[in-house]
Amino acid sequence: MPSTLLRFYGLDKDQCIVSHYGNGLINNTWKIICGDDEFILQRINQNVFKNPLDLIENIRKLSAYFEKVHPDYFFVAPRLTLKKQDFVFDPEKGYFRLFPFVKGSYTCDTVAKSSLAFEAAKQFGRFTKMLSGFRPSHLRITLPDFHNLTLRHEQFESAIREGNPERIMESEKSIEFLQQHKGITEIFEKIKTNPNFILRVTHHDTKISNVLFSREKDLGLCVIDLDTVMPGYFISDVGDMLRTYLSPVSEEEKDYSKIEIREDYFTAIARGYLGEMQYELSEDEKEHFVYAGKFIIYMQAIRFLTDYLNNDLYYGSKYEGHNFVRANNQIVLLKRLMEKEDKLLEKLKPYLNTRPV
Repeated sequence: MPSTLLRFYGLDKDQCIVSHYGNGLINNTWKIICGDDEFILQRINQNVFKNPLDLIENIRKLSAYFEKVHPDYFFVAPRLTLKKQDFVFDPEKGYFRLFPFVKGSYTCDTVAKSSLAFEAAKQFGRFTKMLSGFRPSHLRITLPDFHNLTLRHEQFESAIREGNPERIMESEKSIEFLQQHKGITEIFEKIKTNPNFILRVTHHDTKISNVLFSREKDLGLCVIDLDTVMPGYFISDVGDMLRTYLSPVSEEEKDYSKIEIREDYFTAIARGYLGEMQYELSEDEKEHFVYAGKFIIYMQAIRFLTDYLNNDLYYGSKYEGHNFVRANNQIVLLKRLMEKEDKLLEKLKPYLNTRPV
């Protein structure tokens, strides 16, 4: 960690304890303890985010909006340097930001209780609702086409034509299943032209680790890691929660028999998110709540399989067939979701006409 950067914030590196922090796969993160003060230092990964100043500008705009319109909303903004800058640039090491560490808070990597799913969904819903008066077009696009299923499907079809012949043959059943369900992509294409689907300020990465919880009561405090905040559809945020909260195992699980849809977790997500967003969403959007899960799971499945057919150029692999395992994991998850779709739609109904909680 380039501890010399701390001097830009008026911190003495010799008086600070520095350690790596968290399990994030994108940005490098460290925890800084200086006496009674604690901070999180983060280096922006420029291999992923090609224009770091776009991220910085977005958070700057969101912070100013919350301060002006919703001053009581808990928003973790970067600490300013001695020169009143909200980042530090090192020509050799890149862009860095220092955030205050919220004492008494914690993050988690797995959703072990439905109450955590409820709290997280509530926080992501509240975040979007609070920004309903903010023009999404004022945000810069930090990851172009991040959740563009149409493009992902085109890349998938290209990989089937031009990818590794042996892997294409091995993946025949998986390819067939995904092609049979290309209707998920066709629905997305209709959504893009439907005026009842509104572009909103959307987080786009709603995994449980992007929520701060209170250690004292396990209550959600706020959402964090805002680098993927861009204009988007609500299906991105709801879909990612359904993809990552419903099953007790992650996309890395090789034993597909462990993949299941926990109905009480679905109820928790619906209750938490719709408790905030009920009166923001159109009727068309509400009707696509369960579709949101199919949208993201299907997209992740074709992205993993596309990468496998292209010899693991994007995600890489930790062992032979890693992305093939991931793709089939997501295919099984999609099957489980579709098997329970009617039941989930019934469970959704009580939360479509409730007051915010």
